Amino acid sequence: MNVLGLSFYYHDSSAALVQDGVLVAAAEEERFSRLKHDSGFPALAIEFALERGGITIDDVDHVVFYEKPFVKFERMLLSAMATFPRSAAVFRESMQRWISDKLWIKSMMARRMGVRGSKLLFADHHMSHAASSYFTSPFDEAAILTVDGASEWSTSTMSMGRGNKIEIIKELRFPHSLGLLYSAFTAYCGFEINEGEYKLMGMHPYGKPVHADKIYELIEVAPDGSLWHDMKYFAYHYSRDNTLAKVFGEHFGRPPRDPKLQDKSLDPFYCDMAASIQRVTEEILLKMITHLHGVTGSKNLCLAGGVALNSVANYKLLRDGPFDDVYIHPAPGDDGGAVGAAYWAYNHVLDQPRGPALQDAFLGSEYSDEEIETFLRKNDIAFQKIEDDEEFFDTVAQALVDGKVCGWFRNRFEWGPRALGARSIIADPRKAEMKEKLNAKIKFREAFRPFAPSVLEERADDFFDFPEPQRHAPARFMLYVTPVREDKRADLPAITHEDGSGRLQTVYKATNPDYHRMIELFGEKTGVPVVMNPSFNLKGEPIVEDPSHAFNTFSLSGMDLLFLNNYIIAADAKKKIADTKFNLRHEGDSVTAMVS
Repeated sequence: MNVLGLSFYYHDSSAALVQDGVLVAAAEEERFSRLKHDSGFPALAIEFALERGGITIDDVDHVVFYEKPFVKFERMLLSAMATFPRSAAVFRESMQRWISDKLWIKSMMARRMGVRGSKLLFADHHMSHAASSYFTSPFDEAAILTVDGASEWSTSTMSMGRGNKIEIIKELRFPHSLGLLYSAFTAYCGFEINEGEYKLMGMHPYGKPVHADKIYELIEVAPDGSLWHDMKYFAYHYSRDNTLAKVFGEHFGRPPRDPKLQDKSLDPFYCDMAASIQRVTEEILLKMITHLHGVTGSKNLCLAGGVALNSVANYKLLRDGPFDDVYIHPAPGDDGGAVGAAYWAYNHVLDQPRGPALQDAFLGSEYSDEEIETFLRKNDIAFQKIEDDEEFFDTVAQALVDGKVCGWFRNRFEWGPRALGARSIIADPRKAEMKEKLNAKIKFREAFRPFAPSVLEERADDFFDFPEPQRHAPARFMLYVTPVREDKRADLPAITHEDGSGRLQTVYKATNPDYHRMIELFGEKTGVPVVMNPSFNLKGEPIVEDPSHAFNTFSLSGMDLLFLNNYIIAADAKKKIADTKFNLRHEGDSVTAMVS
């Protein structure tokens, strides 16, 4: 049975294909379209997923959308009516968009994909989140917590998964939302909502949570972690342009920070504000999971929703929470809703048996040596190739020892927002200057932003406060920020953040043997089996997907070497080429025609 899950028309559009209970392909549209956070119809991601599954659209049994448009429209309409006339501008714009596009998603999908309407299903948004985590987890039963900004009406849910069924127990409803609360402080500190939350999380160690009490004056939090907002401080429920009401800044004694200044300084006030909302978020989440544990009695917890990308909070929930084991899907945000929608239909609705747990996040496209060499020769790019893998990995490891910053492009790309050793920039974490070099000359981003380390899973506890790393799959997806052991911080200055932490990725030999072996050889040379692992992209662009994207990003940055499979391109081979799709897929076939 083939089930295709789709997420689009909000942000991070994506497609995922489940075949007989196995997730065989999943990808965000932005990887192919090259539009950051592409929210449009995921035609290219669909094309990829079907090709990867070896099928055409005619072979798909069901296409499942990740939320219910008419229910979401109800929420938009009632919210606008409740706040009229302040909501007049956003109401007018929303109605134009909904009436022209979003209300007719079913007919649009049927037309663009060439499928019968009877094949189309619609999942609840938070059910899609819950299913994405639970049905890919190793658990036969688990408590499930989903927390995000907003969906149809729910902003968080508590559920219980047993076998191939999920039961939603409780929900929190719009406009009261932990995700929107965190986003409000993202805007207050001068960052872009739905993009700057990572920056806020990265900034929080530079401050102290001295404003936590004043944040609690804006909300009421129940023992189960549900919360109520005093909406006079917020504008997101009625404004097109503003998240915060004027009294929000007055409450804290400073106006919202000018976004144009966000790259220039670490203002202590806003650093303290970042630390404060991080503290409040962690405390509320801990209340939620403690209550959920008491209600369900389960030893296992699955997390999903955009707030589950808060890696700092995730580690504290694992460390301080009541659950023995925690699982988080590698794409817990709305992109992951495509996976959840497909599994919800396959398991929960169609009553099919559970498939295998997700072992890795390498669910994207890959390119053969022949395809890579064709690209290099076509564009007159000088290269060297080392045929022997062991010799090649040793060459890469030595380049890092020699202080080189390198692009690493190998095997299928990663599902979700993290680079996990398939589309990565790699460097030596022992060199303190690497952090500044990568931020200023490679990634072109804020100087305070930390860099993630990749560490051999079997050695993770030697360098990080992370006992039994093999038990914790989310670490393989870079979803925990853990303390760097104090006696190892001097060995890892480039990845140790201001508070002594690192957002580690544990590298599991069975699922990523090439990356594992390269790091292992680096460890043999240095005594430190850890490498820096920023994502392979520049500021404002998606992570690279094909060889042309990799070479173009390499050319526009200060990287020293580019590794495309076993091909080596040196810095003196750089030249600007058009960042156009190097389409190696079948052109003109039925799939392309159906989704174009």
